[in-house]
Amino acid sequence: MRQLRQLACWTAAAGAVWLVLASAIGIVMVEVALHPLRRAVTADNQALAQNVSTRESAVLSDVAMAASDGAMLRAWSLVPRYGNGDAVILLHGQGDNRAGMLGVADMLLRHGYAVLLPDARAQGASGGTVATYGVKESEDLRRWYAWLRGTRNLRCIDALGDSMGAAIVLESTAAVPQLCAVVAESPFSSFREAAYLRLGQQFGTGPWLGRTLLFPSVEVGFLYARLQYGVDFERASPARAAATSHVPIFLIHGLADTNLPPYFSESIKAQRPDAVLWEPSGARHCGAMHAAPAEYEQRVTGWFAGHEQAGAARQ
Repeated sequence: MRQLRQLACWTAAAGAVWLVLASAIGIVMVEVALHPLRRAVTADNQALAQNVSTRESAVLSDVAMAASDGAMLRAWSLVPRYGNGDAVILLHGQGDNRAGMLGVADMLLRHGYAVLLPDARAQGASGGTVATYGVKESEDLRRWYAWLRGTRNLRCIDALGDSMGAAIVLESTAAVPQLCAVVAESPFSSFREAAYLRLGQQFGTGPWLGRTLLFPSVEVGFLYARLQYGVDFERASPARAAATSHVPIFLIHGLADTNLPPYFSESIKAQRPDAVLWEPSGARHCGAMHAAPAEYEQRVTGWFAGHEQAGAARQ
């Protein structure tokens, strides 16, 4: 009997230690997510943007806009001399800045699209204290949409994003139903599912570890974000937003993506059956443009062009 009591005490103590450790892991992971590496917009970035502008005969402008919480958001606007009447908002991934989307911008400018390249909040040169993975950023995109509408006579406004930017684009389809069409490459389906994966990746496992042994880490992390920063990560769900939206969605996810595996986009498509999913076999994370440049260009520009009339009718 005494041995049983001792075993019970040791088990309880081990459980308590594990819960404390798991809670600490969750808080650290959330702090890292909320405060991603800020990559400054450098003089080299500005020069590269100017080179793209010159090559495509476009006008480059630095623009700024206040978010709903007062954070100052900054972006580049590039307007081609002979535009097609449409514009695309381009959103970069976590830990990057607007310069990361200049390759796509260059491609779209060649086809006559005006492009807007914002720095996400708390990244690049934009203000804001934390990144929220769509909780606040979807409202930021709605404001950029309104800014474009107020400054140019446009037929259609589309959006394209990579990784975190792709998730924000999908979440924004519910907040901005006037978008003509969107392209999302390598998104996550929900912040919760991404958290399960990230926890597992830290220990060399799949998402099962986050769903099981480290489940308390996720729950404590979500609670901490809500109490400490007022951020409800349950609201960061591209799949849920896409399922309730009528904006045409084109998903791209490389089959060689080990950062955010293809099952995320497959899950989104399962909840939004009319979405189109392209899975290039050799593409890594956000790498479709490099793995299959000609097909990427044809598919992306064809997607936007194919939804011009229907999208314009919704404006």
